[in-house]
Amino acid sequence: MRALVISGGGSKGAFAGGVAQYLIENKKHKYDLFIGTSTGSLLVSHLGLNRVDKIKHVYTSVNNDAIFDSCPFIIKKKKGIETIGINHFIVLLNLLKGHKTFGTSLNLKQLIKRTLTKEEFITLKESNIDVVVTVSNLSLNQVEYKSIIDFDYEEFCEWIWISCNYTPFMSLAKKYGCEYADGGLGSMVPIEEAIKRGATTIDAIILQTEISQLNRMPSINAFSLLTNMFAFMLDRIESQNIRIGKFVASNQNAIINFYYTPTVLTTNSLVFDKVKMTKWWESGFNYAKYKNEEVSPLETE
Repeated sequence: MRALVISGGGSKGAFAGGVAQYLIENKKHKYDLFIGTSTGSLLVSHLGLNRVDKIKHVYTSVNNDAIFDSCPFIIKKKKGIETIGINHFIVLLNLLKGHKTFGTSLNLKQLIKRTLTKEEFITLKESNIDVVVTVSNLSLNQVEYKSIIDFDYEEFCEWIWISCNYTPFMSLAKKYGCEYADGGLGSMVPIEEAIKRGATTIDAIILQTEISQLNRMPSINAFSLLTNMFAFMLDRIESQNIRIGKFVASNQNAIINFYYTPTVLTTNSLVFDKVKMTKWWESGFNYAKYKNEEVSPLETE
């Protein structure tokens, strides 16, 4: 049983899409299980349907307005470096409205429904392919995995949306009396879950470099401090997920093929830049080609 696992990583999901495109279209890998966290959950349904061109168009044309109906930050550029500034008016407005988060991401929920149609959902559900998304149950302090097999169209789309909600910058969801947030808060790379579901060969796309190549800039405001703190915690979670995944795989005789980003793509994955994401998609495709075909880097450009 072969599985494709895609980690969280916000806008860096464009790189994962490029890698997946190569594995599906060029390597002709047939996957029985697709499992994603956060941005990975946005990709897996379309990859399961083999609608690569459709999800590529989304990832290379989306911007922050397509994600946020109430964006809590503004993007500032200084000497070519992008930094997050607080949108004080929006944050204050959300707090006055009684929201528990600085911003809201209802536009993303609508984007998911426009992109994954009910007919496509039915086609995927009736196939032999399992599609699973990761969510964090904050109330019960546990990670949950939601399979397309168990839900109808509306509810599964909502689980995809919840998997991507990077609180406190995006919406906090409430279902069945519990508060839910981004799956990456509990499991950035759900390799262990893929093995538990029977995977013996796993292609894992990790939206981070294999060796730490990052020296974060000093925090310049409360938001940049929060994003730096969350990035640090998610990096630790990701490293732990990978170590556990390797351990479980060795005990279950499962094979894991890792695809890390070769360079640091961005230090702010909440910024959705169409030009950069188009470049990252192509970079992911070329990197997977280089890794599998052992061509020279010059041939991939």
